Amino acid sequence: MFSLEGKTALLTGSARGLGLQMALGLARQKARVVLNGRNAAALEEAVDIIRAEGGRAEALAFDVSQPDDVRQAMLELDRRCGALHILVNNVGIRDRRSLFEFEQADLRRMLDVNLIAPFMLCREAAERMIQRGEGGRIVNVTSIAGPIAAAGDAAYTAAKGGLAALTRALAAELGRHGITVNGVAPGFFETETNAAVAANPGVGRMLQRRTSLGRWGRPAEIAGAVAFLASDAASYVTGEIITVDGGYLAHF
Repeated sequence: MFSLEGKTALLTGSARGLGLQMALGLARQKARVVLNGRNAAALEEAVDIIRAEGGRAEALAFDVSQPDDVRQAMLELDRRCGALHILVNNVGIRDRRSLFEFEQADLRRMLDVNLIAPFMLCREAAERMIQRGEGGRIVNVTSIAGPIAAAGDAAYTAAKGGLAALTRALAAELGRHGITVNGVAPGFFETETNAAVAANPGVGRMLQRRTSLGRWGRPAEIAGAVAFLASDAASYVTGEIITVDGGYLAHF
């Protein structure tokens, strides 16, 4: 039911952290995974991790916020793989500052990477999926910062909220082509990026009180939701956001 054998998946921002765990999850279901990031050396290390498990993986380094780079990378993917069945838009940046500290250029950068880049990649992927005529899967990694908010995080919250809205809109537009578009919204995960925050005992105590499971998420725990949405098991699921947050949003 969850097998991805014979499928090719492109995952942006997958050299480490949650992106790498998503790639591992798809590779364990027999997908051929194409890892993306800007650091070619880090990508090759991630490829080696997946191959060490017997998975099929390769690197495709490009900057998702640069349209010319995206177009060239997608042509290279066509040349190497012949078809793209699954796109996972995971790449994102975070910049926690107050409303009055953000200049317009800062806001544009947040939107370019977190919203506009996924939009353009969805378009590139959908064009190929439609031409092939066999449908496809798009998974956008949003955030619990979309439906809820905290002070000092307006730009990121706006971008991730926009990505959730884009997910629903593209589900409506692409469904007739057999392409499902869904999202995964992570909560608090103990990744390399969050290492400093995870080391703060006050945050740990907050999560004990604030989440149903009472702890940080382990990075590997994101993989199942993405693998499900990429598989035939989710063939009648589209326009949905699966929240993977240990019960943070549900817990009063």
